[in-house]
Amino acid sequence: MSETPPADLPVGETVLLAAFEGWNDAGSAATQALEHLHEVWGAEQVDELDPEEYHDFQVNRPVVGPGPDGRREITWPTTAVAVATAPVSGRRVVLVHGIEPSMRWRRYCTELLDIAAGLGVDTVVTVGALLADVPHTRPIPVNATSEDAGVRDVFGLEPNTYEGPTGIVGVLQHEAAARGLRSMSLWAAVPHYVAHPPSPKATLAILHRLEQLLGEPVPLGELPDDSAAWQHGVDELAAEDAEIGEYVHQLEEAKDTADLPEASGEAIAQEFERYLRRRDKGTGG
Repeated sequence: MSETPPADLPVGETVLLAAFEGWNDAGSAATQALEHLHEVWGAEQVDELDPEEYHDFQVNRPVVGPGPDGRREITWPTTAVAVATAPVSGRRVVLVHGIEPSMRWRRYCTELLDIAAGLGVDTVVTVGALLADVPHTRPIPVNATSEDAGVRDVFGLEPNTYEGPTGIVGVLQHEAAARGLRSMSLWAAVPHYVAHPPSPKATLAILHRLEQLLGEPVPLGELPDDSAAWQHGVDELAAEDAEIGEYVHQLEEAKDTADLPEASGEAIAQEFERYLRRRDKGTGG
């Protein structure tokens, strides 16, 4: 079934990309995507937030280690703001990378968006990753949503229908929209049975989606090889563990069925229930 290619952002706009370690970052896929952009685009840090205001240091502890001059120093869990220029389009991109704060989320978002305003940001894109019932053998889904009907129409995005506890990416996106900024959110689905970072296949999927959105090719370096090696490693794990292998097979069937035009939203749930019944019978439960 053919799909309309997603539109990209106007070249003249300054875009802020934000990702946060913690609850919003399964497999570290989102923050590693931003770290990759920081490296390949030669971003320069222009600001940071004072961690005293936003972090519980018993939750996110500072780290002691040698500094550039060899002396021991303390690195605090701050949020860094860097600016890069995309080399092909010349677009200005602001990269926000931090750890999800422990407190004062509204003040945190206000400070970040004030910095963004000073840098001329027009669009805010939050990037996250979540654990999901998806097979590692299929393309990693990256869902793009927006609360703004106009943004959805232009870029062919889905409405955000999630209800429940949210993370800092959800709050930042909401606050950006309240300021009248164009805002959207990207979420990659990381297979929950291989949740330990890194997750290079999910990072690669996020970068491909950002390429589409920004209209800017991203040098991928060793990521495609890392992604292939990661998938091969999980293949070996599934081959050695019959239960995992069977579960992956059920996820593949559910995914392939869901990709058919006539598939309903109940297909995945039905396949998973079928797998559980088979497993219980096999163990005599």
